[in-house]
Amino acid sequence: MMPTLFVDTHAPLDVLYDAANYRIRAVTQVLENMSMRGSVECESFILSDFALLCAIPLRDGCDVLDVIGRRFRARPSD
Repeated sequence: MMPTLFVDTHAPLDVLYDAANYRIRAVTQVLENMSMRGSVECESFILSDFALLCAIPLRDGCDVLDVIGRRFRARPSD
């Protein structure tokens, strides 16, 4: 499977953080809005598509957080 997002592992940490934060918060906002609707009735294939729609930016955000974590762990300790 092709990666969904190219991550410049040498980008400044604040830029990486903003990218991860944006993706994770966007999905969180959508899911919170859905949870406030009460019951949502739809076909199972629509739910599957919706889950994939949410999973892609969440995975992207987690991948970027992984890069940030590796960068922090690679820093010399003070």
